[in-house]
Amino acid sequence: MTLGAEDRLAINELIALQWHLVDDGELDRLDELFTADVVYDASDLGHGSMHGLEAFRDAARAMGQRGPVSHHVTNVVLTEVGDDRVRARSKGIGIKADGTSGSVTYEDVIVRGEKGWRINRRKVAVRRAPTNANDANEQPE
Repeated sequence: MTLGAEDRLAINELIALQWHLVDDGELDRLDELFTADVVYDASDLGHGSMHGLEAFRDAARAMGQRGPVSHHVTNVVLTEVGDDRVRARSKGIGIKADGTSGSVTYEDVIVRGEKGWRINRRKVAVRRAPTNANDANEQPE
């Protein structure tokens, strides 16, 4: 399979749509994003791993006012891994009501089914410190 421009656009829109729906409280539309058996691993955020669409929906509802008021996704990179299966890596930025923000990396497995592309697996990795190209004791040349 060669991932064409139409599929790449559809997958990028799928990744972006998640946070529009969640931020707008449209949790009844999550089946437009995820497979019914999605595994959503938010362990790095302290939320554990959710198995199934309803588990993710329940967790989003339970988060309520504690979660970010706005989510942003950027830097999407897609890699084909087989027929109707793609790996996606993207960056996420969450803005809280007090103006603080955080950054994560999303590692997704996205599959094409009868209803189109859907996220089947997502791992959220939190970046807590910058990566330095040079050792702290080395001086750049």
